Amino acid sequence: MTETAAGNPTATASAGARTAAAVAAEFVTPALVERLTRGVTGSGTVAVHSPLTGEALAEVPEAGPPDVVAAFERARAAQRAWAARPVRQRAAVLLRFHDLLLRDQDEVLDLVQLETGKARLHAHEEVQAVALAARHYGRRAPAYLGPKRHTGALPTLTRVTELRHPRGVVGQIAPWNYPLELSVGDALPAFAAGNALVMKPDSKTPLTALWARRKLVEAGLPEDVWQVVVGPGGVVGPEVVRHADYVSFTGSTRTGREVAQGAAARLVGASLELGGKNAMLVLADADVEKAAEGAVRAAFASAGQLCISVERLYVHESVADAFLARFVARTRAMRLGNTLGYGADMGSLVSGQQLETVTRHVEEAVGKGAEVLAGGRPRPDVGPYFYEPTILDGVEPGMTVCDEETFGPVVSVYRFRDEDEAVDRANATPYGLNASVWTKDGRRGRRLAARLQTGTVNVNEGYGAAYGSVQAPMGGMKDSGVGRRHGSEGILKYTESQTVAQQRVVPLAPFTLGPLRYDDEGYAAFMSRGLRALKALRFR
Repeated sequence: MTETAAGNPTATASAGARTAAAVAAEFVTPALVERLTRGVTGSGTVAVHSPLTGEALAEVPEAGPPDVVAAFERARAAQRAWAARPVRQRAAVLLRFHDLLLRDQDEVLDLVQLETGKARLHAHEEVQAVALAARHYGRRAPAYLGPKRHTGALPTLTRVTELRHPRGVVGQIAPWNYPLELSVGDALPAFAAGNALVMKPDSKTPLTALWARRKLVEAGLPEDVWQVVVGPGGVVGPEVVRHADYVSFTGSTRTGREVAQGAAARLVGASLELGGKNAMLVLADADVEKAAEGAVRAAFASAGQLCISVERLYVHESVADAFLARFVARTRAMRLGNTLGYGADMGSLVSGQQLETVTRHVEEAVGKGAEVLAGGRPRPDVGPYFYEPTILDGVEPGMTVCDEETFGPVVSVYRFRDEDEAVDRANATPYGLNASVWTKDGRRGRRLAARLQTGTVNVNEGYGAAYGSVQAPMGGMKDSGVGRRHGSEGILKYTESQTVAQQRVVPLAPFTLGPLRYDDEGYAAFMSRGLRALKALRFR
């Protein structure tokens, strides 16, 4: 394995490391591709490349608009029988998938690394996230989806039940950066709710999603319930939105707006997790050693290609020097790895386009006066799209890296004097996805967290604590999205609610009951007395 410490000499290779080319040749065989693409149709083919080598991994079917229509037809036909199964049977499929995922994780870890170039530990974060979601919805789906009794208009006389029905066929558009978690992780609650799914994975990373589909089929999901269509986003994406009963999208804010407009035109719902320019706040009482270690995870996991990673770092001026000394040292010591196996601290960017964006943001900032404290250069000696983990100081408004999402291993450092200033600066962005607060006082950290305009806030962690707590909702405010994944919101969004109210004994209108006769005026008086009584009895 080539493992290079950023800015330092080549480090010792990890034991058991395997080259990407060797694994691709031995594992990504025509037989594997044929098995993964079984049931996936297309009018052409598209090549999948590995960013670790720049070489082609495989060719998969490429869909056009007619293929998308056919996929929705198959999904609709299969969905009826799937929805007719008791929810506990559907949930049991998720629990079996959980076990298969953990049993065969080395296969999917290889695929994630080959398709994204990320370090294996960061690929394992995806396995962890999907296993958590599978277990949670496998256990909790019956409770989330079961009939709910509510107090009626007239207690005891009006019996009210809330039912949950699947929406039908969900259209999912998944990104390349987390090809396991952001494909099957979002699909699991949709399946538990009784939906079928037509998913468009990114053309850079379809093999991982197709592997997950095969494992779900092995766990008991009917094959046609999950359709996969691979193709250009500008062609296949709008077709998915055009035919879906609900849309799940993760990607850029710009594309998210287009998806939202397409869904709104058809009056179908959509959940959108979009971009972020996430802030980490290091308070005056923070443990700077732990904060520096956490900042490395928060900023450079998956080479910064993570919507919830930290790109803005606000440090109290009293601890800035001590923190930066530790953070810079840790960043400079990070190992870049281009092989498959544990041991590397960071992997590759996914493409030449991502490398160009990162390089441009850093070079422009430096040209306008920013200082590079660590990193700051591509590493073609490690792989075609590698870039060193980079810390910038002296970033000012007007620099692209200050305001726009870089989506790479680049973090900018800013100093602040008081917490009000830090909160104001952290909130001064159109985005609102994730934030991180570091302090020795947990209560203080939680109070400050509540003032930040983000969907999730982690105290003394970068992003994993909130994201991994799957009973709680996760999503964005402002330009970072609409809707939530995880928790009750993460599954109920895939359903339509229906209220069934049964009126008994007397109608909600003037009535006669034995000797009691209520005309219009009498009925109005009867209801007024009842409303006063219900308030006095503290009915909700």
